[in-house]
Order: sequence, then structure tokens, then C-alpha cells
Amino acid sequence: MKKIILGLIALMAISCQQEKIAFVDNVKLMNEYQEKIDIETKFKEKAEVLGKKRDSISQAFQAEASEFQTRAQQMSQSKAQEEYAQFQQRGQQMGQQLQMEDQQLQLAGQTEMDSVVSKVKKEIEAFGKANGYSYILGGGDGGSVLYGKETNDITEEIIKLLNDNYKK
Repeated sequence: MKKIILGLIALMAISCQQEKIAFVDNVKLMNEYQEKIDIETKFKEKAEVLGKKRDSISQAFQAEASEFQTRAQQMSQSKAQEEYAQFQQRGQQMGQQLQMEDQQLQLAGQTEMDSVVSKVKKEIEAFGKANGYSYILGGGDGGSVLYGKETNDITEEIIKLLNDNYKK
């Protein structure tokens, strides 16, 4: 009788220690997380402004180039070459300035996205601890879950949690 009771206790202890595992579809999570969407929108708008600035500068520079060609015909060859070199140098400087602004915008966008990813990971970790999960795996494209029962998919819960926290 003692052996049966000890066996039942051992079985109960083993079944109580079963790991609680869930997964999150990373792609869906990030595509539906409002803060990430807002950051993408903000940087898309900034990129459009920079693109318009680039177009405007390019048009003005081309108009100036046309005007220079007209003036250059009436200059001596050495004077025309000298002004052309200055004109070309100014064009390179403008191109470098625009390229630098573009790189700064990309870097700022990447920094904010990295911050969002870090925040998402911390929220998932806190959610897992608060809800007794041993593991929460990443699924979706590039994730580590090749198959999971839909009952173990907590993506919607995490999206709701993140979006609710972001609204605050």
C-alpha cells in the first residue's frame, strides 16, 4: 500500500512539474504592434521629406548647370574650366550632405526599431513570468517554431498587451 501511495505521489509530482510552453508569431506580432507601425510611418514621412528636398536641390542644381553652360560659351576656356571645377565640387558637397542626412535618418530609424524589439522582448519575458510559462518560443518567418498547436499560440494576447501598454 505504501508503495502505491508513494508511486501516486511521485506521478503527481512529475505531472505538476510539466513545463508550460507557448509561442509567438514574431512576424504577426511586429506587423500588428502599433508602436512599430507608428515608428515606420514617422520615418517614412521623414524619408519622403528628404526625398522632396533631394529632388528640389537636384532641379535647382540642374537649372544652374544649364545656366552655367550658356555662360561658359562666352568665357575663355581656362575661366570656364575653373568655374566648372568649382561647380562640380559644390555638386559633390551637396551630394555628400544629402547622403549623410539619409544615413542619419536610417540610423535613427534603426535605433528606434532596436528599442522597440528590446521592449517587446522584455514584455514577453514579463508576460511569461507572470503567467507561469517555462518557455515562450518565437515562430513565424525566421522563428524557431516549425509547428505548434494553436492553443499554445499566445501572439494575440501579446499584441493586445503591447498595444494596450503603448496607448498608455
